[in-house]
Amino acid sequence: MSDTEFLDQISANLLMIRKKQRYTQREVAELAELNPNYYAKVERGESVPSIKTLFKIAHALKVSASDIVGF
Repeated sequence: MSDTEFLDQISANLLMIRKKQRYTQREVAELAELNPNYYAKVERGESVPSIKTLFKIAHALKVSASDIVGF
């Protein structure tokens, strides 16, 4: 899997999880203590989150980091 494909997978999983839980991007960003614009870029695949950020998002969404990365 290429880096681009991996980032696309993370983006798709974030979108699916967020919509399933009926959160807005802003709500997830606030729960994860992230800038809403930054979170939106992560969800669109325009920014690569650090491991720490990935875990913050996972905690905010009440899922495991592996649910987000798809492993």
